[in-house]
Amino acid sequence: MAKDNEKKDAVQAAENAGEQKVVKDTKAAVKKSAPKKKGKKTGFWKGVRQEMSRVIWPTRQELGQYTVLTVAFCALFAVGFWLIDTGFLAVLKAMFGVTLS
Repeated sequence: MAKDNEKKDAVQAAENAGEQKVVKDTKAAVKKSAPKKKGKKTGFWKGVRQEMSRVIWPTRQELGQYTVLTVAFCALFAVGFWLIDTGFLAVLKAMFGVTLS
């Protein structure tokens, strides 16, 4: 029985040593792969420049069309919200006599 306990202790010690080694190896890998502080910002701006070069920009005509559509939809929604607000106010006036001062 004592031999069994010794074997279990030995196995457990070996497992713990293996876990510690894995943890140390992981920390070393993280340190190696961590980006350097110097040049961090320049790397960011290089990436931004690359992404912006990949963008397909609209033509002047397309930009004008998109602008007109955006303004038209904003006006349409503004009128829609105004109508809904006026309708609610009419209902409140009729039911409770509420007025806006």
